[in-house]
Amino acid sequence: MTLFIGDVQGCDDALARLLAEADASPSRDRLVLLGDLVNRGPASLAVLRRVAEWGGSAVRLLGNHDLHLLAVAHGARKLQRDDSFGDVLDAPDAAHWIDWLRHGRLACMEAGWLCVHAGVLPGWTAARTLALAAEVEALLRGPGLAAFLPRMYGNAPARWDEALQGDERHRVVINALTRLRFCSADGSMDFKTKEGAGGAPAGFMPWFDVPGRASAGERIAFGHWSTLGLRVEPTLLALDTGCVWGGPLSAVRVDGPRLALVQVPCSQAREPGRTGS
Repeated sequence: MTLFIGDVQGCDDALARLLAEADASPSRDRLVLLGDLVNRGPASLAVLRRVAEWGGSAVRLLGNHDLHLLAVAHGARKLQRDDSFGDVLDAPDAAHWIDWLRHGRLACMEAGWLCVHAGVLPGWTAARTLALAAEVEALLRGPGLAAFLPRMYGNAPARWDEALQGDERHRVVINALTRLRFCSADGSMDFKTKEGAGGAPAGFMPWFDVPGRASAGERIAFGHWSTLGLRVEPTLLALDTGCVWGGPLSAVRVDGPRLALVQVPCSQAREPGRTGS
């Protein structure tokens, strides 16, 4: 069995109950966490420890909150008022967990599904998505991480071009894989709108609705978009159901062609006034 899990965001109690509800075991099953393991919830360090206990039976994607933790840990960003991963930063073995986190994936193929945290640009096939993700993964794991992190942030370039190089190339890949919700038919990305699918700005649409996208024949699982709502479809799994904001923690169990939804309520939801994933 492969279990795809939506954004945990520091809700370790919910993650523990979800794994128990799914009867998941590292000796026979595989976890795919779709990014944003940390932040907003109360127990980011406990989440990292729980996932690490699964060893090679768990694949963890990096979400925008995970990258933010890396940036704060390396002095590239300041801790924000709503950040709640101080337990990681203050841990005696913080250096271990920061290093462990940066070895996460930005995209993977598991059980026949392409997995990303946020989205896939219209011109990217699954193979291209994985190759571009691997380029940035190598950067995040390498000696140039601290130098790159201050340059990682920004909304430009807004669209992919094969001629892009260096920081601009890496930034577009990161933005697409960890921040994307809406884009235009030519692949230009919008980062201002955090509404559900019906709130698309003029000229934009959910990335998975772009006509003729190169990945249309792929099964894709993603998180990140809590206002989108749960989607369990034959070729699309949207699994960020806003656990930390009062929704359930959601997962889908994949056993061959069969998909089974697993959900548990989150007992540690934050107060209203959410800012999005």
